[in-house]
Amino acid sequence: MMKLVYKLQAEDYKFDFPVSYLPGPVKASIQERVLPDSPLYHNKVQFPPSGGLGLNLALNPFEYYIFFFALSLITQKPLPVSFHVRTSDCAYFILVDRYLSWFLPTEGSVPPPFSSSPGGASPSPAPRTPAMPFASYGLHHTSLLKRHISHQTSVNADPASHEIWRSETLLQVFVEMWLHHYSLEMYQKMQSPHAKLEVLHYRLSVSSALHSPAQPSLQALHAYQESFAPTEEHVLVVRLLLKHLHAFANSLKPEQTSPSAHSHATSPLEEFKRRAAVPRFVQQKLYVFLQHCFGHWPLDASFRAVLEMWLSYLQPWRYAPEKQAQSSDSQPRCVSEKWAPFVQENLLMYTKLFVGFLNRALRTDLVSPKNALMVFRVAKVFAQPNLAEMIQKGEQLFLEPELVIPHRQHRLFPAPTVTGSFLSPWPPAVTDASFKVKSHVYSLEGQDCKYIPMFGPEVRTLVLRLAQLITQAKQTAKSISDQCVESPSGRSFLSWSWLGFCPTDPNGCYPANDLDEMGQDSVRKTDEYLEKALEYLRQIFRLSESQLAQLTLALGNTQDENGKKQLPDCIVGEDGLILTPLGRYQIINGLRRFEIEYQGDSELQPIRSYEIASLVRVLFRLSSAINHRFAGQMVALCSRDDFLGSFCRYHLTEPALANRHLLSPVGRRQASHARGPRLSLRFLGSYRTLLSLLLAFFVASLFRIGPLPCSVLLILVYLLYAMAMTLLTERGKLHQL
Repeated sequence: MMKLVYKLQAEDYKFDFPVSYLPGPVKASIQERVLPDSPLYHNKVQFPPSGGLGLNLALNPFEYYIFFFALSLITQKPLPVSFHVRTSDCAYFILVDRYLSWFLPTEGSVPPPFSSSPGGASPSPAPRTPAMPFASYGLHHTSLLKRHISHQTSVNADPASHEIWRSETLLQVFVEMWLHHYSLEMYQKMQSPHAKLEVLHYRLSVSSALHSPAQPSLQALHAYQESFAPTEEHVLVVRLLLKHLHAFANSLKPEQTSPSAHSHATSPLEEFKRRAAVPRFVQQKLYVFLQHCFGHWPLDASFRAVLEMWLSYLQPWRYAPEKQAQSSDSQPRCVSEKWAPFVQENLLMYTKLFVGFLNRALRTDLVSPKNALMVFRVAKVFAQPNLAEMIQKGEQLFLEPELVIPHRQHRLFPAPTVTGSFLSPWPPAVTDASFKVKSHVYSLEGQDCKYIPMFGPEVRTLVLRLAQLITQAKQTAKSISDQCVESPSGRSFLSWSWLGFCPTDPNGCYPANDLDEMGQDSVRKTDEYLEKALEYLRQIFRLSESQLAQLTLALGNTQDENGKKQLPDCIVGEDGLILTPLGRYQIINGLRRFEIEYQGDSELQPIRSYEIASLVRVLFRLSSAINHRFAGQMVALCSRDDFLGSFCRYHLTEPALANRHLLSPVGRRQASHARGPRLSLRFLGSYRTLLSLLLAFFVASLFRIGPLPCSVLLILVYLLYAMAMTLLTERGKLHQL
């Protein structure tokens, strides 16, 4: 395919790429006759003779192929649910990896030549003649700063750029097509409470005709700001791009990055590495992309892909060629001070997105091993030695007062945008570290943003809440594990559960998470992840042991007589237990639950799945007829003080409601009464009982015992068992007295 592309490249032929295929913000700006700020679109927009319909980009063969290659990721059809395949094994993922390694090499001064290129050296794209004027896109320029295409020079006027134009094109196309789906300007407008209220009104007006129509700007917001939903495969490929960018940007040798090296001649690729640094190139689009994912991604385990993409961007030192060796005591390596500028210039990536993750973690079920793993991963990354100090230093630089110009609104901080080729003249480096941090924050969040410090009291309160939930989730996981171990059904193959004959106790193993699917090993992993995450959070925010101990006490872990089952947080009112907001949160997230037990007439309880419905109804009518006919005789037999009376009481009576554990105070105030003696034949309607009888007759037939003798034998065995249980029951009552 690349041979054909290079062969067409030598013919200087242009292909039309529809503007409708471009990401929403870019498409909207071009349709409004506003020139996108990326040099990728300069001198390429074409209009049909009739007017503004059918906009196209005139691209050379290489650009045309790369555009469609990038487009196929975001327009792919979802795979069937039954078709499981690893993304890293897909041809598309492998091709992206090959292209990035080829056109963004970490070694060498120029991209490797294509040895079999039939057209020889491929020329760089020729500049196009402008057709219509465009305004600038991105920053809020005044009218004096607006540019027209007719006044622009070729994007590749520098002859040295001819050597790396494919690398520039590949990188720009991938970033534009995969990340530029959300407008930074719209994101900044959405941060104000007024804009959020307008969007809420717009969404209500969509579902109700009683409201007034929404504003056009909000309709445009709904049209392209929220319609695009990235897939998990999309996020994994973007993570691959970020890893390659880190490796590419940090592959310069120390002598090439020193100030003295700038005076010597450097190759175009080295200059591209230096000027195409990640913060200057991908930061804006990736930040808005991550903000959208953090706010809209479902609260399930698939968020792990977004999380790993974010963590990969935060750790460029993992992909630097001079990796430090892991210490012998398995301690995480210290983050070098050379990465302090990167941390400062990406402060919001660390701080605001960390707060966004905290808000997500507080709404997830931390008993789930996959959710616990995500909390552990984030805590482990931020707990790397010296990283928290770098972040805190960056916040201090941002929050320090401006001594020269006291009013912030008079000082405009430019956004790190790319306005031409990477080899075009670059503005002089800013030495003021505080100005760099403020420029980064204001360019992404707007001039009037309200910054919440990561190490301030508000975020610390969220961290304490998360620590409280982690402690609570650990206790819940242990309780679930104990319940599953002590469950009478067990894990045996011969248990009745394989036929659906569960015990009548409806309060079996807790089903609200995936612990049961993975067994005791999953419980162990969950406890380990949460324990380490709690320790990492303690290191990051310098939490004392006394604070964590107070959190454990403040949980209100009122345990029952077994010391395991915990009720949701609630208060006792006049009409019974009233859930607190914390109790509602615990129930919704499966952290705690009420032990629901049937407190009514055992004969009238709903028919269970392990019972035959028609047989249960017939047996109930038969039992009712017998009880009605012989009620007096049953009372007389149960009133006797001899062994026969004890034997009848064991079979014809049930425990009084007063002996049951009632959770509601209302139930405790009600006068409980013991029902009279009665016969219950409902046990004969159970699949388990019938199967046991059939199994007994089958075994008896093997020993040549007929049905009638077998029935007599079973009755004699049961009478012996009932007599023994009667003696034990009476002895237990005497012992209690």
